[in-house]
Formats: sequence, C-alpha cells, structure tokens
Amino acid sequence: MFALFDDAGKFLAGRVMSEADSSMQVELESGKRVKVKSANVLLKFDKPAPADLIAEGQRLAQEIDLDLAWEFAPEGEFGFADLARDYFDAKCSTAHQVGALFRLFEAPHYFRRAGKGQFKKAAEETVKAALLGIERKRQQALQIEAWAAELVAGTCPKPIADQIYKILFKPDKNGPEYKAVVEATRASHKAPLDLLKAAGAISSPYQFHWKRFLFEEFPKGVGFPALSAPEIKDELPLSAAQAFSIDDSATTEIDDALSVQGLGSGTIIFGVHIAAPGLAFAPDSAVDKVARERFSTVYMPGWKLTMLPDEVVQAYTLIEGRDCPAVSIYFTIDEATLAIQSSETKLERVSIRANLRHDKLDGVITAATLSGEAPADYAFAPELAFTFRLANALKAQREVVRGKPENFNRPDYNFRLEREAGSEGNEPKGDEIVRISTRVRGSPLDLIVAEAMILANSTWGGWLNEMGLPGIYRSQASMAPGVKVRMGTRAQPHAGMGVAQYTWATSPLRRYVDLVNQWQIIACAKNGRTAALVAPFKPKDAQLFSIISGFDAAYTAYNGFQNGIERFWTLRYLVQNQITELTATVMKDGLVRADELPLVFKALGCEPLARGGHVRVRITGTDEMTLDVHATLIERLDAAQASAEATDAEAIDEDEDEAAGSGPLTLALDLSADGEGESASDTPEVAAT
Repeated sequence: MFALFDDAGKFLAGRVMSEADSSMQVELESGKRVKVKSANVLLKFDKPAPADLIAEGQRLAQEIDLDLAWEFAPEGEFGFADLARDYFDAKCSTAHQVGALFRLFEAPHYFRRAGKGQFKKAAEETVKAALLGIERKRQQALQIEAWAAELVAGTCPKPIADQIYKILFKPDKNGPEYKAVVEATRASHKAPLDLLKAAGAISSPYQFHWKRFLFEEFPKGVGFPALSAPEIKDELPLSAAQAFSIDDSATTEIDDALSVQGLGSGTIIFGVHIAAPGLAFAPDSAVDKVARERFSTVYMPGWKLTMLPDEVVQAYTLIEGRDCPAVSIYFTIDEATLAIQSSETKLERVSIRANLRHDKLDGVITAATLSGEAPADYAFAPELAFTFRLANALKAQREVVRGKPENFNRPDYNFRLEREAGSEGNEPKGDEIVRISTRVRGSPLDLIVAEAMILANSTWGGWLNEMGLPGIYRSQASMAPGVKVRMGTRAQPHAGMGVAQYTWATSPLRRYVDLVNQWQIIACAKNGRTAALVAPFKPKDAQLFSIISGFDAAYTAYNGFQNGIERFWTLRYLVQNQITELTATVMKDGLVRADELPLVFKALGCEPLARGGHVRVRITGTDEMTLDVHATLIERLDAAQASAEATDAEAIDEDEDEAAGSGPLTLALDLSADGEGESASDTPEVAAT
C-alpha cells in the first residue's frame, strides 16, 4: 500500500512500511524512510507507483480550468476528491483526485484551505481582486523585461531615468525600475554605472556627483521660499571703530571684520565685529526655519549653496561703505606687552571701511611688510602690523597650552574654473578647464583672521558659561591620536586649539550653530546676569541637542561632498594637463599623498614602504565616476623613515580621514539580491572660515 502525504506544503508519496494509531513509516522512492503523522496523510492507494501517480497528477492538474472548477465547486467545505468527481467523472481515478488536489492547492486565490484535504471557494470579489493582482504582476514582469532589454540595447527608459539616483543609492527593491536595472546588469555583464552611463541615464560624471548630492541632501530642491530680510528694530549706537574685513574675492557672506583703535597711545582697543542676523530674527521665525533646514553653506569649486537666501545675506553682510549692525567684542590690550586686560561685548553699528581680499593681497601683505622689514604700501598698514604682532603672540600662547607648535606644512589648494564668456555666475557643467593653485597655510593674513576669531570664539564661550547660559561648544579631551573633536553644550577645553573653551560664533551667515550662539550672546549683552531668564535656549534645552545632531550630520555630509567634488576636479586636472607621473609621500597601506595636488590614492608597490617615504608614481588610469585613481610605483626618491612621533595628532587624524575617503564609490544597488524586498579638526584655517 502507498500513501500520499503533505510535508510542510510539499506533496510526497511512498510505500507504507508500518502503521500505528497516529503515525506510519513510509519509504520514499529514494529509499529514505520517514515518520509521517496520520493527520498529514491525504490519500492511501495501491496503484500506480508513487512517482507515476505524482507525475500524472501534475499533468492532469494543468487540465483543470480554475474558473470552471470554481463555478462547479459547492458553497460549503469540500474535499479534493469531491471536486475531482464533479469536474472529471463520478468514477474518476486516483490520479484525477491527486490532480484536483494539486490544482486546488496552487490556487489559493480561488480556493482557500479549510483543513486536511478540505477547501472552500473564495468569494467572487476576492477572486476578481486576486486575478487583477496576478495580471498586474504579469504585466509588470513584462515591463521589467522590456525595460531591461532597452537598457542592454543602450537606451534608458524615462521611468528609470527619473529615478536613477534613488535606484542607485536608496532603492525600493520591490520597484520595477530597480528590478529592471538589476536584470539588465546581469544580462549585460556590466557594472551598474557603466550600464547606465552607456544608456544615457547619466549625462556626465560631474552631473552624477552633483545630482546624487542633491538627491541625498536636498530632495526638495535648492530653491528658497519667498523671504524678505527682517529689519533690525533695536536702536544701535554707531561705533567709533573703522573696521576692515579680510576674505576671498568670491566671499559674499562677510561675517567678520576687525578694528584697531589707540595705536601709539600705549593701550589698544582691538575689535572683532560679527554680522548680526541674530538681531533681526528669532528662533522659529520663517528665516530661521530656512537656515535650520540647511545648517550651513555648501562650498565647492565654482559654486556654492548658501545657508540663507542672497537677499537676506546682503541685508546683514559686512559690506564696505556702510554702517552695519554687528555683535562686537572689544579687547583692551597693553600695546607694549600685548597682554589682554579686559573684554566687552556691544551691540552696535560699525562703519566698514574696506573689504580686503587676501587672494589679491597675499603677495603684497607679507611677514616682511607687516614686521617693518619692507615698505608697507597698502591700506590699514599700521592696523594690520599690530594685528599681525597680536596674532603671533596669541598663537604662541596657545602653543604653550598645546605643548607643541602647530604644524602647517601642507598647502591649501585653490580651484578656479575657466568659464565661457557670459556663463559666469552659473552652475558648473563639469567640462570647464580647472586651474589648481597652492596657497601656503598660515600666511600672514590667514593668521591674523584665524587668531582673531579664535580669541573671540573662546572669550564668548567663557562668557556664556560665566553667565549660566548654554552654548554649542567644540571640545577635544586630548591631542592623542584618535581623540576627535566633539560638539556639546558644556564649556570644556579644546586641547588641539589650546584654549579653555571654544565655540563657533563668528560665522552666523554661514553656519547655523554660530547663529544659535549669537542669539545667546545677544541675550547676555542685553540682559546681563538675568539673561538666563530670557535667552532663547535654557540650560539642558533639548532643542540644542537636536541642533547639534542635525548640524553634525549635515556638516559631515557637506564636507564629504566638497572633498569628493574637489577630487573629481583634481582627476579632471590630471587628464586636461596629461599628467602621467607624480611625486608623492607614503601614508600607510599603500596609500600615498601627491606632493603638489590635493590627491590621496593607492599606488601598487608602495604597500611595504614606511610612512613618510618619498616616491614617484605612474598614473595608469582614472575613473571620474567612482573617483578611483590607478597608479604604480616607479621609484623611491629617498630613504627617509618618518616617525609617527614627529607628526601632530591632527595630521594623523587627517591622514586617516583622507584614507577613509579615498576608496571606490559605494552603491546601494545590490546585484547579489534577487530583487524581492521583504569631523574635521578645528585648525585655525577652519575656525576662520
């Protein structure tokens, strides 16, 4: 005797070897013996052989028209043998009964299971809905197949082109567009980016990086809502100071300016003046909501996305030729010893006499002219000479606290895109000629601005703490390798800067945390010791922690994009200038840093070399989509062995950050799946920007 039984949804049959009250031993055709519960046995039969019965049952099942079977099926529960007799013949064979069982079991949208071998037909509405779903699924499968074929043939269907960045980086794996790309990638044996680029879905590598960034960080677009700049209602006195700013020529958000009064008197009043949007609008206002949504200005070669609309920026920026509202901090300084005797914060209007541009003056205003070793023929020469003296003294004081001098032995790199006539001020296309120039870090003008901002930020941070108000601080417990800068609401030392506490409060037009801190500083300036009662943010305010979290995430993403897009332009520079060889310095694990370009990459053959070694490498290829550089070692240029002890902790962290960002592009497009879904150190340069 044979038995047909249900094994977890799979039908098996075999010879019955023994039988008890609740189970039986069945020998399968393979010779394997299994114990089967009697409740799972659906049919006992003498012939045909089990394998023949299952094969014939599967064939007969396909002859059953489900619509007709559903029509003939009784309204109540019924067994599969009952349906076989109604559909085929009253004396139907065992094979016909098994065929009915198989057909009923595989059509749950027509017949739902009601127990051992029992079924009940579904309601008419359920059947219609199920059939519509099956048809939609069939049509979708055909659509996926058609889209995949188009991609393989080199054409990108519009529905896929419209979702290209979602498919690559945040895919809906149940979506037909995603499945079509996966299918086409498998069929064409191409990498996803190669396939999509060949199909015209990605117009250029530059557009790929730019649109990807906008998709991830600005899904609603980069436009601003209609906003007007609120007027400052406070009656602000006019300062006696005559201020000047120092920025790059491309800077439109001029946040800070400096002033020097009392030269030759023995007592200097040194002023740091910060643009005051915090006097014009408050937290939760319309302008604030826009600023908080962006958190920071995004910088890139040839373009930027400002934190605030230009009309708002221009209302508060410290532009030359007008009296600008400012939050000023004045330091009373002994002219001879440069000792700081006191500080005072004022809300006022300041006359901005000039916007100095360091890219035009770096070669004119030098350490020699500022120290009197060479003639100084430029505006504010005496004031700049004093601020240079002061900056060097402040830097030396911080280095005593740090325990070591700051080491700026790497240049900054400036990117300039050559535009077609009439296209100035437009978004880059990605095919512009790029010029990369170096600018030594720690130049005199850099030093002046950096030290002034560090002094103001540190002093304001201490003042907020003294007044019992929270602020957003940046701290670093030590300079040991791996100890990162952290953001918090408590005043704590910043070991890397060499200061007792450090805030960001000098760029309120460009960074949201600076704006938040400015509101707190304004509350202190207006209310003194009672500021805690009226300040926008109280101690342990949950909003501050939310702001810190949001800003940190946005700032990290923006810096990552800036690094990536600068890497893109650097690869373009290599190609445009036909550069095939570079000198470089070894970092670790085969990574090297180009000596004259902002480029970190792996070079085959450099893996065993010690950190600090000097090498020449050959560029064998670049990929502007993945930002990969392929290179090999040509020769070792020296035998120097660099020691990690001789490198600043900041430099070590920077190396590791660069190494982490030098790998290939990572896609969320998972081709192994079946498609079924169930911070940077606070260097003075950073502080000054």
